[in-house]
Amino acid sequence: MAEEQNQQLEVAIQHLSDLLHSGQDETFKDSFEALHEYEMGQAYAGLPDHLRSVAWRLLDIELLAMAFDNLDSNDDETIALLLEMPPQKAVQVLRSMYADNEVDLLQQLSSRQLATYLSLMPKKEAEGVRNLIDYEEQTAGSLMSTEYMAVEEELLVGDVMQLVKKHANEAESISYVYVLDNQARLVGVISLRDLLTHPDKLRVSEITNPRVISVKAGDDQEDVAQIVADYNFVSIPVTDDDEHLLGVITVDDILDVIGEEAVEDYSGLAAVNVSQVDDSFWQSAIKRIPWLVALLILGMSTATLINHFDGLVQKASILAVFISLITGTAGNAGTQALALAVRRIAIGNTKTPVKTFLSEMLTGVVVGVVTGLAVFLIVTFWKHNMELGLAVGLAMMIAIMVANLAGYLIPVAMDRLGLDPAVASGPFITTLSDLTSVLIYFSVAQLFISHFIGK
Repeated sequence: MAEEQNQQLEVAIQHLSDLLHSGQDETFKDSFEALHEYEMGQAYAGLPDHLRSVAWRLLDIELLAMAFDNLDSNDDETIALLLEMPPQKAVQVLRSMYADNEVDLLQQLSSRQLATYLSLMPKKEAEGVRNLIDYEEQTAGSLMSTEYMAVEEELLVGDVMQLVKKHANEAESISYVYVLDNQARLVGVISLRDLLTHPDKLRVSEITNPRVISVKAGDDQEDVAQIVADYNFVSIPVTDDDEHLLGVITVDDILDVIGEEAVEDYSGLAAVNVSQVDDSFWQSAIKRIPWLVALLILGMSTATLINHFDGLVQKASILAVFISLITGTAGNAGTQALALAVRRIAIGNTKTPVKTFLSEMLTGVVVGVVTGLAVFLIVTFWKHNMELGLAVGLAMMIAIMVANLAGYLIPVAMDRLGLDPAVASGPFITTLSDLTSVLIYFSVAQLFISHFIGK
């Protein structure tokens, strides 16, 4: 499906390019306007540079704004597309975009570029943009849009419907109409369905739902995304501490947040920024080296520990065969527990900490016993040595239980300390599990050494 869509998009870009080459300006404008909003953004970005400089001269400001609204605001290429236009033209496009997308783009500019663009805007509008830019990254304030429908509670349903019709094109979403008191405080919400199904002469206050769920401008974007997901909202209002309505966050922005958080968590688990897929080989290497060096130092501890038990291995060389088996399996178990713990933290664990800990501990016991028993049987029949099988199986069981608890406890402890639990990455847990599992393996082996020397 995705491949088919990409092919259709390439055909559309080629068709638009041919129209520009042949000077069919009006046909180009009609063809561009016929595209889906998402396709407008992709098609505009996909045009060759020399043709794009023609395209932005031909297209209406509203169409250009629609195209930029559907491009990634945090992408350097989108910024480059904006800077291709003269500042006066770029400001016209920005002013026609939704406020949240406009601010996202402006935040990527240098201080000098930002000052230039703001100086070309009407004073009141520029002040509003500055206020939005002032909100910290990854907070509700940085996500919200100021294009929303809000009415006073004393209006009639018919009056509100007229306002909706008049301002529908200006609002980012009209699924909800927010109701304010005479001091501009949020007191309730009305769905578009409620407006359509009640008489025009009815007062808005009579059909207002006073139980409105809102968030504060300083709330973390991940918390906001969770609320929207829990309540299945299309949009959610943002208020200040006095309940004055500041803006709304729509579901398309929440989807972006979910994607960003997923990339961030996966980057932490993998110990590499997976969002930077287009980095050069040198940039990729520079970003990976620090973590790898840190893990190398931790890995040297494992090597030192193995060297400490060199005498034991010389007495029973068969022990060396199972080192990678023990460390690898324990590392996998720790990574599984880590992924589950990070996910629990991300969605807000509904269980009590004690109950969750006991559940994870019992899970480790069950997994350890089953895996240890399997290894015991395999090694016993393979090497015809029950004592060796018992040593390896017991070490495997304990190593998995310890790794499972470490994978759970480390991210939980980091979360309690206010640190990002995803930083307790998979490679880190795996390397730590190597250290503990080697210590457990050789400690157990020492107890059984006299039973399998020479066998």
